Amino acid sequence: MTDYPYADRYPVNRVLPEHGRPRAEILAELTAMAEEEDAFWETGRVSGTMYCGDHEHYGFLTEAFAKYAHVNALQRDLCPSATRFEGEIIAMVLDLMHADQVSDSEPAGMVTAGGTASILHAVLAYRDHARATRGITSPNVVKPETAHPAFDKACHLFGVELRTVPVDPETTTVRPEAMAEAIDENTIALIGSAGNYPYGTIDPIAELGALALEHGIGLHVDGCLGGFILPFGEELGYDVPPFDFRVPGVTTISADTHKYGYAFKGTSVLVFGDKALRNAQYFHIVGWSGGKYMSPGMEGSRSGGLLASTWASMVQLGRAGYREYARAIFATAEAMMATVRSHPDLRIMGSPTFCFSFTSDAFDIYHVADFMRPRGWRFNGQQYPNAIHMAVTRPQTQPGVVDDFAKDLAEAVAYAKERSAEGITAESAAIYGGVAGGLTSDVEEFICSFMDAMMDNFQGLPPVLTEAP
Repeated sequence: MTDYPYADRYPVNRVLPEHGRPRAEILAELTAMAEEEDAFWETGRVSGTMYCGDHEHYGFLTEAFAKYAHVNALQRDLCPSATRFEGEIIAMVLDLMHADQVSDSEPAGMVTAGGTASILHAVLAYRDHARATRGITSPNVVKPETAHPAFDKACHLFGVELRTVPVDPETTTVRPEAMAEAIDENTIALIGSAGNYPYGTIDPIAELGALALEHGIGLHVDGCLGGFILPFGEELGYDVPPFDFRVPGVTTISADTHKYGYAFKGTSVLVFGDKALRNAQYFHIVGWSGGKYMSPGMEGSRSGGLLASTWASMVQLGRAGYREYARAIFATAEAMMATVRSHPDLRIMGSPTFCFSFTSDAFDIYHVADFMRPRGWRFNGQQYPNAIHMAVTRPQTQPGVVDDFAKDLAEAVAYAKERSAEGITAESAAIYGGVAGGLTSDVEEFICSFMDAMMDNFQGLPPVLTEAP
């Protein structure tokens, strides 16, 4: 990312223009930027990010979105179709998560703005439900260290204590006995991942469910990453243990439609085994001068286009479509992991499925990332221990990508050995390795400065261009 992207090519807007620009000119500008940026991930060398990568599919979703983009999904009297779309999205996800196995309560769900939003709503629901039914005013949630930082954010925002438990370094999954030690009378929920983002491994959900039942608390399964691919991997015969409502003790599940659901960014689904838990986080105010106000979630206005396009993606693909995409992704992930395992100095973390992480005990793994970056590979760096991560998506299933990965990785390993032997520090270590020893005020300052650069770059933009150069 440059400090001022495209400032040398297009007009810079520091203020609202007095006169608007021609639509054709604006669309041409957008098209040029989009095509250049798409070219990067279209190679299949980018981890995660673009889960579908099919421009024909994106075009179909864009048509569906466009028909409802201008509609406010909050106003169902004007847009009753939003109720259809949202209700059927929830119903399809409940079916995918085997909600028919819930016998003692009524399952329900909600469509949220993304994975973080699903996690926020889950924690909010657990907090408010525990306050109403158990009188808990100082709640805590227990999560494995590999669970998504959105849980940290949720607890920070909602005044819930977060208790983080280390994972087994060999399996990269949490030990139920370690989770049990962190539970007390104020615990409202446990967290498990299917799979976790760092390693793609699945926590022992059955054991965590038994633990939740024993203590009378909730269990949220974070399937934001795996929710729309693991069920089809199971159907294809891969070793995917049950993680959904078939497991006694599971009370909520999040699954991102905008990832392997192949919908647009901006939607996720949170499903509940018990409608009473979902309803605990409803908000309403009846005494406002503007009338009676209520919302089922934290968001107010939202585009009906997101509901329409998400529904369209799911209905168009169907189980068979998702299954075939999963077949290609699982096979590609297996091939890429086999390539990693062919190098004695590389080690796969745990026993992953479609998303994997690898490290080295012989050299600095960040040298591998440094070598492969100029060749177009974009991995995600990790820490504790240092590792690099690859979430396999549809772009990686293109012909030739696995072969390119094998060739480039072989050269990267040789490069990493040479650089490490010379005592040279990897460039990536400045970003990832810099926090390996623990979060410091210097690192926090760096992170804030980085976010400032994204949000406040207008403050230091170069001189205003009156027209494109």
